Formats: sequence, structure tokens, C-alpha cells
Amino acid sequence: MNLPLNTRFDGKVVVVTGAGGVLCGDMARAYAQAGAKVAALDLNEDKVKALADEMKAQGYCCEGYKANVLDPEALEQVHQQVLKDLGPCDILINGAGGNNPRATTDNEYQHEAKEGQKTFFDLEASGVDFVFKLNFQGTLLPTQTFAKDMVARKSGCILNISSMNAYIPLTKIPAYSGAKAAISNFTQWLATHFAGSGIRANAIAPGFLVSNQNRALLFNPDGTPTSRSAKILAGTPMGRFVDPEELLGGVFFLTDDKAASAITGVVLPIDCGFAAYSGV
Repeated sequence: MNLPLNTRFDGKVVVVTGAGGVLCGDMARAYAQAGAKVAALDLNEDKVKALADEMKAQGYCCEGYKANVLDPEALEQVHQQVLKDLGPCDILINGAGGNNPRATTDNEYQHEAKEGQKTFFDLEASGVDFVFKLNFQGTLLPTQTFAKDMVARKSGCILNISSMNAYIPLTKIPAYSGAKAAISNFTQWLATHFAGSGIRANAIAPGFLVSNQNRALLFNPDGTPTSRSAKILAGTPMGRFVDPEELLGGVFFLTDDKAASAITGVVLPIDCGFAAYSGV
């Protein structure tokens, strides 16, 4: 992986939740390559163990841990193990999150709904609740767990993962859009709450990326863009999707205590210009 900046994190302990996924897995790799001691956390233990083995084989420091970001007791057990293996947390990347089909409509507009489609009125309360818990509590609980290390030493950095749909909600995904808006708000709350404790809290807001979760929504089986994908690209000035590695520059910048020492409470869009275009 080609790192976007020459920033070094030598000796820093970086905890990354959701590291079993593509985006946060890349973040974990990048921090390890930049000299950090990385704790890769995910519910899928096999993926983070494989990630850790991959990094160790290349000479970097990375440990993988099974972690349920919605279970405070399990998180504290992982916290204690990270303290033993690597030391107290300096940087926390709250990357766990996602959407769920039970909280997604089939149609963009109610008046276009066809028989048999899942409409707004068919959304399952349990699905909406799951999405909110995974994204919001899945950020709050790890912060409660690992920010204790930062408070004790009066230094540290928290980086949350918001989304461009936190600014303007996307069709079909009301729960996910609302949950990410909560993340942006929570980031500002954390920045204020911890300002006197030497802790900075920021977030990135990725634009449209192609991932395993949304590939079927963006591309047809033959590889051509779906109608939704075509609408996205037509509304994006750069005319393309964001590459996952393009998030790393913003991530490194916001978590660098020298480069971003006076920056806290911001949500940085990384969106190929999507938010800047009015559509006209």
C-alpha cells in the first residue's frame, strides 16, 4: 500500500473497530505501515487474525481481536488484552457500522411503489433499531471503553466514520442516513466534552465507494452501472467513485497531533465533489 503522507505514528497504539471490513482493514494496514502498534477489532475474528498475520509477516505490529462493539463487557475484556499486548490507546478509529436490508425500502418514492415492494410502511422496527445501535452505540461504547486511556494521560484522538448522507439523506436508507447524522452530531459533542482533557474528536464523511456491501446496488451482473449508480455519477463532479485508499490522507491528517493540533469537532467530506454540486 502506498501511504498518502509521510506522517509517522511510531509508538502510537491505534485501535480500529470494524477492521474486518475493506475500508477499516486498509486503515489498520496503513497505520501499521506508518509505525503504529495496531489493534484490529471486529466481530469476525478470522478476518482480523488474518489481517494481523499479514502485517506481522511484513514486519509490522498488529494484533487481531474478536470484539462486539455493542457489548460493553466484551469490549472491556478486549481493552484489557490490548493494554497487556500493546499498551494504552492513543488513537481510536470507530469504523464499525453499516446498513441492514430490514431498514431499507425497495422504492425511492412512495408514489412509485409497486405491489410486493418493501415500502416505508413495511420497514421493520427491529431492523431500524439494529442500524441505529450498530452505528451510534457501536461508536459510543468503544469510545467509553478506550477513551479512558486518553483521559488518564491527557492526550489522544478519536476519529469517527460519518457519511455524506449525514448531510443530505439518500433515498431508500432512512435509518442509515439518520444514524450517520447522529455520528456527526456525536463527534461535535465529543470534541466539546473532551476539549479540556487533551483529546481531539473528528470524523470523515466518505462519499460513494464501491464495497462488497453495495456492489450489487451499483453494478449489474454484466458490470454495467445500475440506474442508481448512473444517478450517483451524474451528480458527482469528478464523475467517479471514491477509491477506499483515498480516505487515508484525511484519516492520517486528522489523527496527526502536529498537523491537526487545533482541529477538533469537524467532519471532513471525502466525496469527489458530490456535496458541492447542485445538480444544475
